[in-house]
Amino acid sequence: MNDYIMAFIVGGIICVIGQILMDTTKLTPSRILVVFVTAGVILGAVNIYDVVIKYGKAGGSIPLPGFGYSLVKSVMKEVDKEGLIGAFTGGVKGTAGGITAAVFFGYVMAVIFNPKSKG
Repeated sequence: MNDYIMAFIVGGIICVIGQILMDTTKLTPSRILVVFVTAGVILGAVNIYDVVIKYGKAGGSIPLPGFGYSLVKSVMKEVDKEGLIGAFTGGVKGTAGGITAAVFFGYVMAVIFNPKSKG
């Protein structure tokens, strides 16, 4: 039960940060997305995001900073294994499942719900 509470708290904190950024800055949601992924990459590269994952589990790994964290950890692992070429292949190998799921389920939802653009 404690894992669920920690995941909720960590994921909630990430969402609150995003909401604060949307409410107090002129950043667009797409720029906030980039900020979150980049923050996950930077914090993952210096092993700070490891603590977030350790305590928050899915609450830290599922949101956008978790995607950046997965990218950097996959690249670092692949560079250690394959050398410089791993810098180009590691991110794709490490996140392919998540990217595939996002594209697939996005398509399914678009077919089911008939999306409309805001205009």
